[in-house]
Amino acid sequence: METLQTGALFGRNDFLLRRLHSLTGLVPVGAYMVVHLATNATVIDGPRSFQSRVDMIHSLGWFLPFVEWTFIFLPLLFHAFFGVILIRSGQQNVSNYPYQGNVRYFLQRLTAWIALAFIFWHVFEMHGWIKPAAEQFGGARFRHLYATSSAAGVIQSSPVLEIFYLVGVLACVYHLANGTWTAGITWGLWSTAAAQRRANWVCLAIGVLVAGLGLSALVGIKRVNVEQAFQVEQQINAQKVASGEITQHEADEIPDLPQLKSQNGAESQAEQAASATQSDES
Repeated sequence: METLQTGALFGRNDFLLRRLHSLTGLVPVGAYMVVHLATNATVIDGPRSFQSRVDMIHSLGWFLPFVEWTFIFLPLLFHAFFGVILIRSGQQNVSNYPYQGNVRYFLQRLTAWIALAFIFWHVFEMHGWIKPAAEQFGGARFRHLYATSSAAGVIQSSPVLEIFYLVGVLACVYHLANGTWTAGITWGLWSTAAAQRRANWVCLAIGVLVAGLGLSALVGIKRVNVEQAFQVEQQINAQKVASGEITQHEADEIPDLPQLKSQNGAESQAEQAASATQSDES
């Protein structure tokens, strides 16, 4: 039924589209996810370590948006669009035949919906698909010059959001690991029962490794003291301004976070009190 419906929709291109869908799920989308989680996991080493990785990425300058749209966003959009078509055209029978393959079939599609919602929200909230428009609706809150404080400040803002990130990351991990197994069948890499059993262990290892990176990133973000990270980032940015690497205007574009507002408010009150004391003494 699935093949007939999608085949009628895409005609002769069905075979090609299925393989492109499978390929983009691994490269570049899956590969980027692994690199992204590995980069985020460096936050465990502290804000300086994470900031250095983010600075390396943003050293691409004007070329970065081209790389993001060509190798990340457009393949992701294609994979998501065609994936939704496959899900809607497929038929589930997991309740009638709850064996392992059927359960994995069901979980692959369930995690696809979760991952889709999570990725689109994550990109909107942190970066914004179109940044000026996203900022008007409370998105694009990540500041690459304040990488640790802005990322941690957003995720730590709500326990519900922390749980959402945990569920979203694990859904992406399962979808990649199990998708690697199904992609191997699609491309004929493991066609026999014995080869598929060996592939189970390979894909399980991939899932455990990537899950470890994702959980490390989330634990690291959870442990961040936003105010202290912000102070470290200010020191780093002061050095960049002094060396001419960035402008003072860029350094002044600080994250809009409640944690920093409360800190800045307390500092402002302390400065006012000190000024009042000096006036009284004079």
